[in-house]
Amino acid sequence: MTDRLSDSFFARDTVLVARELVGKRLVHLDGGGRISGIITETEAYRGEEDLACHCRAGRTPRTAVMYGPPGRAYVYFVYGKHWLLNIVTEKEGYPGAVLIRALAPEEGLDIIARRRNGKHQKQWTNGPAKLCQALGIDGKVNGMNTCSANTVLFIETGTEIHSTLIRKTPRIGLDTVPEPWRSKPWRFFYPGPNQPHSAR
Repeated sequence: MTDRLSDSFFARDTVLVARELVGKRLVHLDGGGRISGIITETEAYRGEEDLACHCRAGRTPRTAVMYGPPGRAYVYFVYGKHWLLNIVTEKEGYPGAVLIRALAPEEGLDIIARRRNGKHQKQWTNGPAKLCQALGIDGKVNGMNTCSANTVLFIETGTEIHSTLIRKTPRIGLDTVPEPWRSKPWRFFYPGPNQPHSAR
């Protein structure tokens, strides 16, 4: 489809991609139907020098996807119970990824409501683990090319949000990360009316 993002979109500076992903539509084809939402919050993680990035210790079996081609899904498990979705950025060989932190649901609302187990709609996708649960994203899509014509996980152009409306702050949950990485303003979110994003 012509409105899907191509690998050239992701093969750029991670921080720029993180900002420009706000307003784009994340889609998962699950059970033959579309489950989707407009991305409202992201975080950038870039390079082995970024001490908040998984690649700070270099390439490992877990982080190998981040060194691969741009546009791949980097999905990992945290706290023994949550999946988190990132999209790989930069040129192949240099590690970078954008964490998708929140989105505004658009399609598959009945499925999302069931998966979020009776939670209020404002709590459906206002966090990276919540949106993965809502859209049915897990480790099976780790390494998947989101830019492929036959992929089940992809990102569309979505809704244009002017850059002046997008706020930036330091990334969340980095209290033990040394400066300057702890305070890098690499979190981006759209604070519009009723737009899901993490508390900060």
